Amino acid sequence: MANFPPPITNPKVQYTQLFINNEWVNSASGKTFPVINPSTEEVAVQIQEADKLDADKAVKAAKTAFKRGSEWRRMDASKRGRLLEKLADLIVRDVQQLASLQTIENGKPYINSCEEVYWGAHGARYFAGWSDKNAGETPAVDGDYFTYTRHEPVGVCALILPWNFPIGIIMLKMAPALATGNVVIIKPAEQTPLAALHVAALTKEAGFPPGVVNVIPGYGPTAGAALAEHMDVNKVSFTGSTEVGKLIQKASGNSNLKRVTLELGGKSPLIVFPDADLDYAVEVAHFGLFNNMGQCCTASSRIFVHESIYDQFVTKSVALAQKRNIGDPWDPKTVNGPQIDEEQMNKILELIESGKKEGAKLLCGGGRKGNKGYFIENTVFSDVRDNMRIAKEEIFGPVQQIMKFKDTEEVIERANTTTYGLAAAVLTKDIDRALTVSTAIEAGTVWVNCYHVALIQAPFGGFKMSGIGREFGSYGIQQFTEVKNITIKISQKNS
Repeated sequence: MANFPPPITNPKVQYTQLFINNEWVNSASGKTFPVINPSTEEVAVQIQEADKLDADKAVKAAKTAFKRGSEWRRMDASKRGRLLEKLADLIVRDVQQLASLQTIENGKPYINSCEEVYWGAHGARYFAGWSDKNAGETPAVDGDYFTYTRHEPVGVCALILPWNFPIGIIMLKMAPALATGNVVIIKPAEQTPLAALHVAALTKEAGFPPGVVNVIPGYGPTAGAALAEHMDVNKVSFTGSTEVGKLIQKASGNSNLKRVTLELGGKSPLIVFPDADLDYAVEVAHFGLFNNMGQCCTASSRIFVHESIYDQFVTKSVALAQKRNIGDPWDPKTVNGPQIDEEQMNKILELIESGKKEGAKLLCGGGRKGNKGYFIENTVFSDVRDNMRIAKEEIFGPVQQIMKFKDTEEVIERANTTTYGLAAAVLTKDIDRALTVSTAIEAGTVWVNCYHVALIQAPFGGFKMSGIGREFGSYGIQQFTEVKNITIKISQKNS
């Protein structure tokens, strides 16, 4: 199995409690909730369920860790970086356990889970390097003054995670927050708390002081809402649906105007011009949509193909979708595992039915695969119109929509006719056309002749209702700092 260690198909779950102040504790209510294996529909384990009282406890621990004069606040910036480097080492050491836990809770093929673990460790190392480079400026100001700026940590940061990339995103939020001196409370998605709790244990092993990292698994309307509304939480970084993002922004306004970073939904256009290499374009569009079982916020879920190559593109796309292997995520030959849960599976199936009723042409797939596990057949629609639900709503599943266009101005207008603006792609050999379209598209990321290229050094985030703020790179560092201006009067007396 490549260079990855063999999977642990029945991994022992070591951590099922809340992680607060470097201690494992039960929830205040004593309630638990189940983690369901989406491949088997069986309960993998019961986890302690956090609610408002537990959120209060975690916030209190984080506030104490962030107090002026605390070990964490006095720590050299370079030492914070070394702790993150140590954490990255431990994550790589435990790749087998972490990847196996993620495959149990998420259904992602084990190979992809391993790749995600390494991606998370890479993120920790990258942001570790920023720890002692978060510098301010000394602007040349008018008058007899010396002015300089400081980039100071925001404070207590609530990191609310999605279920589609649980290991990768925990590190890509936690690492920049810690590198800049903040303290964090992590609320993993209720479907995927296992890997997050294991990472929590590794932060303690790495040497992070008590209260700096806290993890409270639970449900969004209780644990998540408690953090979003909390008067002592200074920032929320959330990845998930646009609907929940609106609730978090509203909670910020109703509480203490906490800083908010939102990475939300998408309905990303991929535009294929007639001069593109046809076979390559089909492969890029296929990967853009079906990667991670279609459970990507950046999925290429609106594919616009020029009318002169449309029929060929559709035929090749159907053949490729039919060959994509769906099944046991432990099998190295499997490319697609199950959807995350029954609710998501049923939502996808309902949207597929809407496409059929509204007149799109179903060319393959369209139903559930098997009767155990939340598996959906790879599905391709042609003759899709812009006003259909499958062309407007985020499906978050293995359903490919292929639409026809005639000219550049038309397709730009259609691509931008959406409330979303997370990502887009252009496939063409014409550099002038590539620049024209990529400039005109309203999206935070535009890929040219590629897709799903997530570079830790480059900013990621959305226009319009796809979010607020940016993650990754120097832009991601900025989201976890406040800028302070200090101005000093310079004496003009002669010595």
